[in-house]
Amino acid sequence: MRLHLITVGEPKLAYARAGWDEYEKRLRRYHKLTVTRVAGKTQALESEAIRRAAGKTPLILLDPRGQQFTSEGLAAYLDGQGVGGTGELAFAIGGPEGHTDELRAGAYALWSLGTLTLPHDLAMVVLAEALYRAATISAGEPYHRG
Repeated sequence: MRLHLITVGEPKLAYARAGWDEYEKRLRRYHKLTVTRVAGKTQALESEAIRRAAGKTPLILLDPRGQQFTSEGLAAYLDGQGVGGTGELAFAIGGPEGHTDELRAGAYALWSLGTLTLPHDLAMVVLAEALYRAATISAGEPYHRG
């Protein structure tokens, strides 16, 4: 499956940069991966940049209003998208103000990492790790032991 990860900016803190780099590298073993960093000084500009970056690819926004998944549930969801969908998904983390209502309305799906508010850098690492964990579950590998 092709995955496109879209973020506003990139991890700034050393721990987050190291975590992102590690899970991005691991994730590339399972998926064709594209990473796009967008900029914007306002929520509207960030959301527009995300929309443009995703293009026609189904866009899943990380948003607190979205569906929550277990790791196994995420693996099953991604497997289903790979078989019955386009074979390509874009995931986007917005900036500090989140996504605009307009971008949310046009999204393919909304995904919530949980009810906690996470710093942007940490959310980026959690996204990459969750996708990697789902990939290892689908591959029947022992990384996930939950």
